[in-house]
Amino acid sequence: MNADAINLVTWNIRWGRGLDNTVDLDRTIAHVKRFSDFDILCLQEVASGYTDPELKMADGTNQFDMLAKKLPGYTAISGYAVEQPGHDGRLRRFGNMIFSRFPVLQVYRHRLPWPAEAGIKSMARMALEALIHTPHGILRVITTHLEFYSAYQRMAQVEYLRKNHQEVWAHTEIKESIPADGPFSHYSEITGTILAGDFNFSEKAPERMRLLSPLNATTPSFVDAWEIVNPKTRHAPTMGRFDRERWPDGPFVSDYIFVSENLAHKIQEVRVEETGRASDHQALLLRLGA
Repeated sequence: MNADAINLVTWNIRWGRGLDNTVDLDRTIAHVKRFSDFDILCLQEVASGYTDPELKMADGTNQFDMLAKKLPGYTAISGYAVEQPGHDGRLRRFGNMIFSRFPVLQVYRHRLPWPAEAGIKSMARMALEALIHTPHGILRVITTHLEFYSAYQRMAQVEYLRKNHQEVWAHTEIKESIPADGPFSHYSEITGTILAGDFNFSEKAPERMRLLSPLNATTPSFVDAWEIVNPKTRHAPTMGRFDRERWPDGPFVSDYIFVSENLAHKIQEVRVEETGRASDHQALLLRLGA
């Protein structure tokens, strides 16, 4: 295997709650480590301060801190989509995390659009971004979790991610001499972007088609990493593999890894973990090589 290979895993852990309705972060970590010796890990649905029935079976533990302590070889980055006081005065938080073995140069936290829509259950959403110095240069790694109940809101969130991607790429082309360690420094000269997470849309959804549609002439468009290495194979499902009570229509795709097209030639493998029941989602692996 190439010594410069990078393994990235994305997984919606459902606050550590397995299909047996037991919350067990040790099991969560053991499971993902069995799946891959990951260099970068993107997690969604990490919780703190919430208890049952707010989040079923949750015990209020600060999972952001716990996961950071349980993965000491990584830089841990947290992003909260929701942060609100609980009845006991403690903050309740719900969001995403990124873990990296490689140096983290900068972190950005994006509040995604949340257009008002009467009669629709929805929640605030965010994208967590880290600039990571890897053997393949500086990669912009983003993990997100888009709205489940509203296609209208998801499309607005997709439009934000597209616009932001173009904006960042324009920043990377600025060559002005500004101290790299100051607050006015520009984006680093990134090698490419990886956008991973739970997108809550299907393979044929308009939101996915829009995310993959061409950008401006100077910005590399997004491509679906799965399709690069599995061009004649439908996406392996990442949701509902074992829970037919909740998903009676059978398994489907909810989780994706998209990359800027200038990284497509580096993709060596994209694979879904197929047997685990430590969440209602399956983990998804991306391996980049030289």
